[in-house]
Amino acid sequence: MVSLFQILLLLASSTGRGVAGPPKEIYVKAGEMVVLQCRRASHRFDHAPVIWTSESKLPIDLSNMSPAEQRQMGLLFFDTSLFILTASVNHQGNYSCSQRNVSDKLWFRLTVYTTLTSSSLYSMTCYTHESCTLRCPKVNIPPSNNPYFTSYDIIWHKEGKSAQKVKSYFSSVEDTDSGVYTCTRPYLFDGQIYNMSFTLELDVQPKQRNKHAVISYPRPKEIIYVDVGSPAVIKCEAVSYSDLGLLLFWLSGTTFVEKNDSFPVFCNHSREDLTEGIKNTANLVFKEVTEEDLSNNYTCKLQYFSLSIAVTITLAKKVQGSHLPVALCLVVIMAIMAATVSVYVKFKIELILFLRNTLGCHRKTSDGKTYDVFLMCYKSDKVTGLKACDTKWLENVLEEHFGYKLCLFDRDVQPGKATSEALLDCIEQSQSVVLVPSPLAENLETGLLSAIHAALVERKTSLVVIKPGNVKEDKWEPAPEAFKLLEKMGHCVTWESLSSLPPSSTFWKKLRYRLPAACTKNKALPLEVLP
Repeated sequence: MVSLFQILLLLASSTGRGVAGPPKEIYVKAGEMVVLQCRRASHRFDHAPVIWTSESKLPIDLSNMSPAEQRQMGLLFFDTSLFILTASVNHQGNYSCSQRNVSDKLWFRLTVYTTLTSSSLYSMTCYTHESCTLRCPKVNIPPSNNPYFTSYDIIWHKEGKSAQKVKSYFSSVEDTDSGVYTCTRPYLFDGQIYNMSFTLELDVQPKQRNKHAVISYPRPKEIIYVDVGSPAVIKCEAVSYSDLGLLLFWLSGTTFVEKNDSFPVFCNHSREDLTEGIKNTANLVFKEVTEEDLSNNYTCKLQYFSLSIAVTITLAKKVQGSHLPVALCLVVIMAIMAATVSVYVKFKIELILFLRNTLGCHRKTSDGKTYDVFLMCYKSDKVTGLKACDTKWLENVLEEHFGYKLCLFDRDVQPGKATSEALLDCIEQSQSVVLVPSPLAENLETGLLSAIHAALVERKTSLVVIKPGNVKEDKWEPAPEAFKLLEKMGHCVTWESLSSLPPSSTFWKKLRYRLPAACTKNKALPLEVLP
């Protein structure tokens, strides 16, 4: 089931457009450095280059600029990152990056400012008489794996004291420490220092001692399911700023649950220091749950100075669930999976061709190939082969109806060129090769067949062999042993004479399924031209 969805997703997205998200807003102070980082599209494209484009006025492919042009604009590329060494108003605008193709872009909107605005301001809150450490934002900075930039210690300044450095750590922060701070990250590159600064607003607030006093577990009026006749432990957890003056206990009805562990129901306590405060836990322990315990209400109560919180729970007997619904669900899921796989296997060819035709999944000519298909005819002494009109019809339907760009030996090869060299050139320039038996073609020598086989293997070119339908399986010997190697590495599609002529026939579906998608859309070929 998983592989089916992966196949469908791959087919549907192979040429589709990605949906661009909102641009990432980036702010940089004029004269300072900023780094735009592009994420990898997929592990499959780890070695594919990242393409950067400036979209401000006219789209400019920054990745194709010469090193001199990059230096002139103050740009530097490293892995998936674009460095703007000294930002100016000229750098302001929209940028995009993509990997391998332009269908999945990541957008950035760069704003270069000279006067501080609220959009470029970071905020931080600390509490009086507590320790506080200022954190310099780690945004749009050089990646840690960059070997060309050397980072130095962060420098902090406070507004109004620009000439005086200040500390970033307060052992006991006070109200007077509130204000606007600027942190500067210096980086050394090529003998020159480039700065990246960020502005941070520190808000020092008074500590509210009781704000963390709360029962975190259980929830009010919660039903706790237990096994009658078995032991059980129910936790009640409360977090507070301090455990001074804190009481946490359990009530059975209106009676205190004792701490004496000789009782069938008793209470014990534990304490744990957390970053946000102190967690106190009161455990309600049942040595053995009875039917009588199910009829009692149990309340966890917290008293902390003037604060009082109570949470009441109810015990209920666990119901042993039946495995029948689970089994039925598994059977239904397995049946759906089997039906889906069966339907996919049966209609796989129709589905893929539907995606190509209806959704416009056509291959783009960015692979360096001149032709979609090389239609190579051969002659066999033991097989009659296709008629001349059938071979011509094969060429016309592939080229005129389905939009394939064909390489035909008698049309596209320059006269005077050696046959072996011309055949290998056609294979080199084609996405796929289709072998067609024809009585009008020349015999292919064993050495040439071996060279063709080696070329197909080396270039990983797909191969389809047209097999005449009037030949029985045991008499199908189209060529010497060298040809059988070609037949084994290719896919056989049977030509059934008249029934294979219509473009909607099974023959054409199987043939197109084995071929790559055409560069152009289907054309209308009138059926009146059937031979």
